[in-house]
Amino acid sequence: MKSLKIFSIALAALSLTACNDFIDVPPTGVVDGDTAFDQPDKMVNAAYASLGDCWYSYPFNLWPYGDLGSDDCLKGGSGPTDTGYHPMEIWSTLTSTPGELDELWYRLYCNISRCNRALVALQQNGERVLGKDVAAQRTAEVHFLRGHSYFKLLTMFRQIPWVDEKVYSENTFEQTRNDQFTYEELWQKVIGEFEAAYAGLPEVPEDGGGRANKYAAAAYLAKCYLTIAWGDGYEATDGPGYLNTDYMKKVEEYTRMFQSGPYGYLEDFGDIFLPEYKNSKESVFAVQTSQYTEDNTVYGRANWSNMLNGCWGMWSCGWDFHKPSQDLVNAYKTRNGLPLFDDYDATDAYPVAGVESEFGWDPRLFHTVGMPSFPYKYEAEYMMTMDNSRDPNSYGYFTSLKEVPQRSQGETFNGSWQAFAMNDYVFRYTDVMLMRAEALIELDRMTDAMQIINDIRTRAKNSVAKHIPYAAQFCDIALYTASDFANKDMARTRLRWERRLEMAMESSRYFDLRRWGIASSTLNAYFEKAQNFEYEGKKYGSFYRDAHYTAGKNEFYPIPYNQLYYIPGLYKQNKNYN
Repeated sequence: MKSLKIFSIALAALSLTACNDFIDVPPTGVVDGDTAFDQPDKMVNAAYASLGDCWYSYPFNLWPYGDLGSDDCLKGGSGPTDTGYHPMEIWSTLTSTPGELDELWYRLYCNISRCNRALVALQQNGERVLGKDVAAQRTAEVHFLRGHSYFKLLTMFRQIPWVDEKVYSENTFEQTRNDQFTYEELWQKVIGEFEAAYAGLPEVPEDGGGRANKYAAAAYLAKCYLTIAWGDGYEATDGPGYLNTDYMKKVEEYTRMFQSGPYGYLEDFGDIFLPEYKNSKESVFAVQTSQYTEDNTVYGRANWSNMLNGCWGMWSCGWDFHKPSQDLVNAYKTRNGLPLFDDYDATDAYPVAGVESEFGWDPRLFHTVGMPSFPYKYEAEYMMTMDNSRDPNSYGYFTSLKEVPQRSQGETFNGSWQAFAMNDYVFRYTDVMLMRAEALIELDRMTDAMQIINDIRTRAKNSVAKHIPYAAQFCDIALYTASDFANKDMARTRLRWERRLEMAMESSRYFDLRRWGIASSTLNAYFEKAQNFEYEGKKYGSFYRDAHYTAGKNEFYPIPYNQLYYIPGLYKQNKNYN
């Protein structure tokens, strides 16, 4: 499938040569290899550009791992054999051989390679070409970008080789093992990247343009400390009994600056996921995309990570991947405006237009999950029906809404593939504030945590009239009181529920479950129910009969086979994988 891009580029180059072989025009948008290190700013730009060098088989937003690997999402597509992602949704058949794992590993290290080269260029020529202050800022930006890729690699694979500018300069790639550093040491090295970024970045860059700033570095530092505060990533040694309160204090410290400053809650939840608001006050850091009308290119700088995730029959090439689960829909049920923590999944339910519902529903459901009988992404002229599912016998009838624009806005790319000019949020403000609330609970500041969660719920309550008035009769959401945060267990339950509802389908759910040490109990209970999902009497999800999550093994994804055997013996496999 990648051959489509390669062939198009080759064809364009061939036609240009045939028509203009008498013209020698230097290409634009590339760095001349002979003079690359004399152009440090271009090398930094190349490192930024790699953030969007994604493809559906190596999506940098990690949706096949953070969402498919959880109880929020089913793979979708034309059936279980469509792409190599099926093992990620059932876990029991996961091995080191899927090409998708290998591509992700390789491409993230390609991004790191660009960062290493940029750092060398800055060391050699930064001050001479850019001046001391700009060179220092660009160096901090590259540390941020390198930390970003290493965060994803460490989150996915645990045991990874640390390849930095020293390894690059000395050409010791093939002597750099993946067990050179412990898990904790690797996290400290990633933290070091973001500390360097935090120290050297301005709060608001003068030239903007999607560059990293001090707030983005603070958000990443908070995320790093939150991840390791709960334990070492394996379930047997994760959870409240292994909590590091010093790390939680770091989370509180690095999120404190967000209480004032340029960021805040966008007034309507639905606006967060419309392209016209993609760099709003909600966006702390995002991978930038564009329409071809914005940058005068043939296809624009589209989001190729999500190219499979358009709704079937709604878009000319919507391949119907990334489908919300019935369990996720159930989680949005309310009674007296509050979630049904203990019995949310006692019965499966979903709202149907014009039909009275037994339950109230959190308004965020209608911004997150496309459902038959309701407008697709708020537009009455595009109604979803049961025909908008490609393989309903396997994957049911819901569709994902957050990563797509409105249908009336046209298509970024027409042809065999569909891509959209939708930014990929790395951090949005609400995510940061939920991290803060999580830390505050563990630091016994229940009132402050409750206030954050109630602020988020208030925004959800106010997100009906503008985009989803057709769902107003279903929407029922209320705020928490002090009795709901009477102890840590109650507070944790509410924080975790809020995080699921707010961040659903944004690639974080599995990694949250792992961090809290509850992945095996949550997922194996989900698999028991999911094999009997049904919609309007039509059953789906039977493939979950083969699903099982094994604690002590599945917490991390296996080191890809091709990497293990590139130089046999250099890399060690994660435990309990072959």
